[in-house]
Amino acid sequence: MAKVIMVAMSLRKESFNKKLIVNAQSILAKEKPELITDLLLFNDYSMPVYDGDIETQHGIPDGVKNLGKKISDADAIILSTPEYNGGIPGPFKNAIDWVSRITPMPWPGKKLLLLGASPGGLGAIRSLGHSRVPLDSIGVFVYPEMFGLARADAAFDESGKLKDASTEERLKKILIKFANYIG
Repeated sequence: MAKVIMVAMSLRKESFNKKLIVNAQSILAKEKPELITDLLLFNDYSMPVYDGDIETQHGIPDGVKNLGKKISDADAIILSTPEYNGGIPGPFKNAIDWVSRITPMPWPGKKLLLLGASPGGLGAIRSLGHSRVPLDSIGVFVYPEMFGLARADAAFDESGKLKDASTEERLKKILIKFANYIG
């Protein structure tokens, strides 16, 4: 049985990406019950902005070590990311950088699917493209297809479920393909 960690790379309490990752976990639980999914809350892994002096003086923060352990123990990762000014959010990039400082580094060889949600018309697609760059460079196998949810501010009902059946079907399709890819 493959173990998949799932994280919305957003700190905001009512994040569209948190809603999207919850929907993704629900779909996987229904469609691929043989997968073990672990939904993480990014806020639980506090870390300062990466600074080599902090690392030298105090070592790697506990939040980073804990996230790194989750990554090490997983067979695959599904991340949902917002788009900040057309790119990768700072806290997400910071987490990549900090976790890459752990020895042995937990990132290489991990299979990863990128999802994104944004109130804009592009559905975080620019952020997804930018997110691939540092992940690819540290040896993560980023799945070639990505999922972007445009107009996320109107995409969820009051309980956080996706309103549009075709959007849910599109998400289900990529999740099943990724699940089959990870084995």
